[in-house]
Amino acid sequence: MSEVRRLEVLRAIDEDYVHSREPVGSKALVERHHLGVSSATIRNDMAALEEEGLIVAPHTSSGRIPTDKGYRLFVDRISDVKPLSAAARRAIQTLLDGAGDPDDVMDRTVRLLSQLTNQVAVVQYPHLGRAKVRHIEFVLLAPRQVLVVLIADNGRVEQRVIRLAEDIAEADLADLRSALLGALAGTPLADVGARLAAGVPGVPAELGEALQTLGAELVHLSTLTREDRILMAGTANLARSTGDFPLSISPILEALEEQVVMLRLLSEMQQDARGVSVRIGSENPYNSLAETSVVATGYGPDSSAKVGVLGPTRMDYPTTMAADRAVARYLSRILAG
Repeated sequence: MSEVRRLEVLRAIDEDYVHSREPVGSKALVERHHLGVSSATIRNDMAALEEEGLIVAPHTSSGRIPTDKGYRLFVDRISDVKPLSAAARRAIQTLLDGAGDPDDVMDRTVRLLSQLTNQVAVVQYPHLGRAKVRHIEFVLLAPRQVLVVLIADNGRVEQRVIRLAEDIAEADLADLRSALLGALAGTPLADVGARLAAGVPGVPAELGEALQTLGAELVHLSTLTREDRILMAGTANLARSTGDFPLSISPILEALEEQVVMLRLLSEMQQDARGVSVRIGSENPYNSLAETSVVATGYGPDSSAKVGVLGPTRMDYPTTMAADRAVARYLSRILAG
């Protein structure tokens, strides 16, 4: 049997099954694809592919569908990730360029990726263990009420309104901001508490209590900023693929809702030479995701955080990989700002 034709038959079965959701037979392959051989030859090729565990018959006397092993061979044989259409690239640029703060960027990213792939889209917020304090802002809302804003150097913003024990003048609040920013600018978020414990020079004694309250809130916000978290969109797309999950989609939904499983999985995934990572079905180390595939791409300065797609193993891998990689590139460009 020709190795090249065997891979062509596998590719054709994969493509037809992805689009039809129906097991694929030899007659359909001959009619839809220009393989240059007879149905009998294709049947022999399919028998060999089945023996290798690359395709399987879900029912007696039915056509064939790819196995996880078959999808893996197909994905590995994609020599390069095809570019998105010009229209899709313009849509990505238009939507993401119009974003505001980093949270808006993340929200737009997952909604856009879900629309492009018709799957569940997931974005992991940037890893912030190495992030540093870029800016601090205090806004006086009332004599004892202050909006505290902490901005990290990766663009992440955390803010909260707090109440002071005593009234404070706007000029005094500005002095405290200058003193704290001078002490903390460029400090790693993980070290904010230790840096403040060492003391903040130049603050009058009468402002000591306000300094302590504001400093404690900055420590709290820096801890929030370091937390790993993800954002998702398109979960409803799973409901349209219930036929791809013979048992139940409940474990998948629970894994998405808890987020811990997805955070671990995304953190573990390593990009290949094409700039993407693909986990197919049983390759996922978590039982709840054993009937799904995950395509992810790193973004940001060190590509440590991931943006990705989760869906059934019956996935249009070339298109999904292209969309995910393109969105990751635009996201990196915007955050680098």
